[in-house]
Amino acid sequence: MIKNSISAFSDTKPHYPILDGLRGVAAIMVVWYHVFEGYASSRFDQIINHGYLAVDFFYILSGFVIAYAYDSRWSKMSTKDFCIRRVIRLQPMVVLGAIIGAALFYTQGCEWWDVSKVAVSSVLISMLLNMFLIPSTPAFEVRGLGEGFPLNGPAWSLFFEYLGNLFYGLFIHKFSTKVLAWWTAILGVGLACVSILGPNGDVAYGWQFNQVHFPLGLLRMMFPFSIGLLMFRVVRAGKIKAAYPLGSLLLIIALCIPRVGTEASTWMNGLYDIAIISLLFPFIVYMGISGTIKSQAGTKLCKFLGDISYPLYIVHYPFIYLYIAWVKNNNLPFSQSWPGALGVLFGSMLLAYVSMRAYDLPVRKYLLTLLKPKAKKESLKTVA
Repeated sequence: MIKNSISAFSDTKPHYPILDGLRGVAAIMVVWYHVFEGYASSRFDQIINHGYLAVDFFYILSGFVIAYAYDSRWSKMSTKDFCIRRVIRLQPMVVLGAIIGAALFYTQGCEWWDVSKVAVSSVLISMLLNMFLIPSTPAFEVRGLGEGFPLNGPAWSLFFEYLGNLFYGLFIHKFSTKVLAWWTAILGVGLACVSILGPNGDVAYGWQFNQVHFPLGLLRMMFPFSIGLLMFRVVRAGKIKAAYPLGSLLLIIALCIPRVGTEASTWMNGLYDIAIISLLFPFIVYMGISGTIKSQAGTKLCKFLGDISYPLYIVHYPFIYLYIAWVKNNNLPFSQSWPGALGVLFGSMLLAYVSMRAYDLPVRKYLLTLLKPKAKKESLKTVA
């Protein structure tokens, strides 16, 4: 087992290295999606137009990996122990992301959000809310965009990830495969109705905290998460050559496809979204469990990308706020600001790696010892 690997930290089973690598590719695409937000005027002219679907891919991966790691442990593990382990896995980076967001807040002012009139006390309160994954109400939304987590926007998906983990620990793991299949199908029909019939023609819900985004964000998380849980139970790995490069290519293409349809036919894009989530993403995961990596370079690449994928997702967005402010304040097209975009990407990747090695792994080891969930010894053995 690989030492000091964030991918191999908490479970006693070996990981699928291709899935780790695909997660890293998706995280990098999320960074590019957010970079190009600074140049988009609507849903129709975003360059990485379907980059938001990377979150749904993460949820499928999460469901599969959670089932793979924990489905067989419930005779030896309580729901409390499971929840402790998930908090240890996710929370340290959530805290760091909130701190980075607060530290950079006053450097991010632009026409999209005015930070000059925001009191320091409001930022500190927002930081505490973000650190504990408590969504901000309008009274504490310091950026003015209606975000649930205004200091580090992508934290909204971790909020729903926690809910999915909690539901799995409380009752979903008890479902028979037949019940889980029906559960997943019902969720899929619900999300399809939202995506195809909804006013936006997509599944991009959850990032705000209000009476629309909360239930739809929950539905958005539960469907792909349940797909992953179901896949672990019913799918058996095959043999696919070049699974990693082909899976990565399919993933990148799916996220880069331009907006489907027009403002008068938003249902077409909604149909695209639901097809990608329910058909293509599961196939890519199937490729990930059906392929092998034979070269040492490929193994190292997948390990590296898997290790930094979650830290990268968490730490990059405060720098996106900073980048967009720079672009807007100087009226820069991408042709002039692309070096800054590369700086955001590679700087965030470097920070993610340093955060993983110097902060996340040591804190998680400490918390594992302090909170003492069951199976602690075998988890520590995995790192050795």
